[in-house]
Amino acid sequence: MPSPCDPQYAPVGDVGAALMMIDSRLKQVHGGKTEVDPDQQAMIDQYLASLGRKGADDLLQGACTLVYLFMKWLRSAYDNHGKDVIEYVVPNLVATMRMMPKSIPPETIPTMIGLVVAAGTGLSPNLWREQYGGWTKEEMNPLEATTFLLAEHINRLTDDPDFATRMVTEALSDADED
Repeated sequence: MPSPCDPQYAPVGDVGAALMMIDSRLKQVHGGKTEVDPDQQAMIDQYLASLGRKGADDLLQGACTLVYLFMKWLRSAYDNHGKDVIEYVVPNLVATMRMMPKSIPPETIPTMIGLVVAAGTGLSPNLWREQYGGWTKEEMNPLEATTFLLAEHINRLTDDPDFATRMVTEALSDADED
């Protein structure tokens, strides 16, 4: 019997918009910028404000879908080497998040790690999270950071700064063709 958190029951959301935001952050970091470009941030803020409630929910679900896709890829990669994805991803993620207290309040770390573990065990991160109530405003930056850190982990493993983004873009293109 499938779990109520099985990905088949989860909405996909706006994966394209979520990927655009993560790719923007990846390019910013790889471009050597430590501070957010105010013009770029203003544009992102304006875009987010224009979404409305439904669009914001779609973006949130898209970010959760990215967490799921990234963890699915990582699980496969680690399984191919006889390693456990949770053992190799979670400690690094927790340590990194703890170094970012302005962006990731310590009280949100357990939720973000729960999302990652849910995805790493084949469950929908969004459905797993919904069991505990609605998303909070304080969880938005940590969710973006979690998605970013997973993409960066994949990019480091593949030694390709665009691999995670390209992988999802190709999957979206293949889905459009079907």
